[in-house]
Parts: sequence; structure tokens; C-alpha cells
Amino acid sequence: MITNNINKKSTKTEIAKSLGISRSSLYYKPKKPDKDLETKILIESVMAKHKSYGHKRIAIELQMNKKKILRVMKKFNLKPYRRRTKKPIKIKDINKQQTVYENLIKDIIPQEPNLIWAADFTYIPWQGNFIYLATIMDLFTREIIGFAISKTHDRFMCLKAFHMALIKTKSKPKYHHSDQGSEYDSIDYIQKLADNQIIISMSKKGSPWENGFQESFYSQFKVDLGRPDQCETLGELIEAIYLQINYYNTERIHTSLKTSPLNFRNQYILNQTLKSLNNLKNINLQTLRQSV
Repeated sequence: MITNNINKKSTKTEIAKSLGISRSSLYYKPKKPDKDLETKILIESVMAKHKSYGHKRIAIELQMNKKKILRVMKKFNLKPYRRRTKKPIKIKDINKQQTVYENLIKDIIPQEPNLIWAADFTYIPWQGNFIYLATIMDLFTREIIGFAISKTHDRFMCLKAFHMALIKTKSKPKYHHSDQGSEYDSIDYIQKLADNQIIISMSKKGSPWENGFQESFYSQFKVDLGRPDQCETLGELIEAIYLQINYYNTERIHTSLKTSPLNFRNQYILNQTLKSLNNLKNINLQTLRQSV
């Protein structure tokens, strides 16, 4: 074997020659482990702030290749926190009959704000009870445009969230989509939508994926919110929810948008403004040419 020709007194040049490699190769130190460790530290810093971020969002935040991020996360066993809790039973919806409303948005891809608003509510366990959060989401920007918090889940909480959305946007949607819960199928809620001439769309009974954007939001929202029981008072919990919704709207990167909902909306408004100015400029030039 080659190694038999190498003794303890051999110089590095002789060792390299006997191995058939350059002398500089003996000083080579692989850089990948060090680079992976640096990447690991960067990933952990992002995960500390954004608890629910997976490798795609982390890659966007760090402006790095998502395959590299995924490889390093697997190497160091870095995983976003996943929270599992038991759901409270909605007694009113047990054996509830199918509504007359169908899912009218399943084949629609919104291309502008205020085309489709999706409504839903979730539970937040706190001190042995539940606090409820109702939200309205614009499916184009994915922004939470209305929300309400209550100790009980009823039509009044859901109506309050919807009313907030109307005030905030100073607009109304063409479609309102929700599940078939008794809150959204109530006379008061249906009447409110009818008064605003909004088309009603509902998911099939027992098909939560048909309101998947809201389901996904709540799943990640609860992870980012953390442990509600750390809030000693209801006021502290409400403040935490407000702050978390603001974080979602203004900072949290949405995978499909590649930015936050607020940035996406502002960019859309800017693009539409520039397009209108260009159209106006072209009209003025055309009018000028015709007058000459």
C-alpha cells in the first residue's frame, strides 16, 4: 500500500508525492461544515422571531436558496413549532341541515381587492375556557381586514368582524365566503349580506378545506401567538391577539405573495396608479396630436 512508504520522518512534500496529491491539499479544510453552521445560526435567528416559518419563508427572509435552507434544517433537525389542541364542540351545528348556499368561489382566482372576502372564527384556549376570534380575510391580498374577539361564538361576534371590514376598507366584496356554521347562516348575518347586495358563497358541510385560506391562517396564527396562558388577564390576551394580527398583516411573509399582505396591497395600488397615469399620458398625447 502507498501508506507503507510513509514514515514518521517524511516531509509534507514527500507525503503528498507518495499520495499523488499536491502539497497544498494537505492543508485543505472543508468549508461546507462551517458555512452550514453559519446558515444554521441565521435560520435560528429567523425562527426565533417567526415561530411558524418553514424553509420556504425562511429562504425568502434570508434571500437564500430554499433547497439549501431545507438541507441545513434537516441536517440540524430544525423544525417550525407545531401546536396541537382539542377543538370545542359546536352543539348548535350537530345534525344541522345543509344550507341552500353553494361554494361559488371554488373556480375563481381573485385579481383585485374586495372581490372575495372569506369569514371564519376560531377558538383560543385560555385558563380552562375558550376565547373566540372571528376574522374577515381579503382573498386577493390575504390581509385580515376585520376581526372581533368574544367569550362566546355567536352571530354578533361575526357581524362585528364584518362591520369592521366594511369600515376599514370603505368598500364591500362581490362575494362573501364562509362555512355553513349557524353564525353565518343566521337570519341577521344573511340579512346583512343581502342589505349590501353581496353574493353568498358557502363551503360544503364538513369540508373545511373549501375555506382553506382561513384555516391556514388560524393554524399559523396560533403558533405565532404562542401560549395564551402566559397572559395573566383577558386584557393582556386581547392585546397579544391585536399585536399578532398586526404582525401577520404587516411583517409576516406569505409564501404565495413572497411578502406581507400589506406590502402586497400597497404594491398593487402603486402599480394600478402608475398604469392609470400612463393611460392618461397616452390619452393626452393622442389628443395633442389630433389637435395639431
